[in-house]
Amino acid sequence: MYRQMYYATNSFASNKKITMKRLTNKVVFITGGSRGIGAGIAKRMAAEGADVVITYVHAADQAKQVVDEIKKSGQQALAIAVDNASPDAIHAAIEKAVATFGRIDILVNNAGIYVAKPLAEYTVADFDTTMAVNVRAVFLASQKAAQYMKEGGRIITIGSNMAERVAFPTGSLYAMSKTALIGLTKGLARDLGGKGITVNMIQPGPVDTDMNPADGAHADILRNAMAIPTYGKPEDIAELATYLASETSRFMTGASLTIDGGFSI
Repeated sequence: MYRQMYYATNSFASNKKITMKRLTNKVVFITGGSRGIGAGIAKRMAAEGADVVITYVHAADQAKQVVDEIKKSGQQALAIAVDNASPDAIHAAIEKAVATFGRIDILVNNAGIYVAKPLAEYTVADFDTTMAVNVRAVFLASQKAAQYMKEGGRIITIGSNMAERVAFPTGSLYAMSKTALIGLTKGLARDLGGKGITVNMIQPGPVDTDMNPADGAHADILRNAMAIPTYGKPEDIAELATYLASETSRFMTGASLTIDGGFSI
């Protein structure tokens, strides 16, 4: 009788599906997390057990929706208004996140801008603003967040496949800013590797967001340049970001991973 109960109990246990959350007890700070890829990453990491801080510039209502959705899932969340062109605002937001949650384990540098113009029409202001948001802000956020990270910390930057291939005109300034992030990622990986912190970059191609919709005016042109002729989804990028944030990626650092449906091949 005892033997029968023992085997029945173990058979039941072996058939139960045990789901382990990969980011339990982690605190994630995501710049530009109110919509698109940033919002997708925030929700995915929360689903994996992380508490989440997002920043936004103008989309306060969308940021609140992301925060509310995360809180309903049982995780904590906070949205902070931040102009990524302001060094003081970036530092203050990270300090607020640490004051609220006690630490930062994962930084996702997602916020960025795209200024598309013919070469002759770019202004010095275009250059300064693009580099401030797309490059300087990534450096400053990484520098500040790393001060609070312990071994196992993660820095993930969302770049662009345009660092690898500029297939059309009017993208010179944006491509330059994203290419700079490859060198920054490698440098940070060297600087922080001794502390057990990894630094990696994701380079997305066409992803269906409100800034680049799959039914937009130029969408068919982009699809025709891809090996897989379909737009990605924010969830695709979020899954890769979650892998890089998890313990599974502990031996990967300084890498730039392109995820673009074959646009760059």
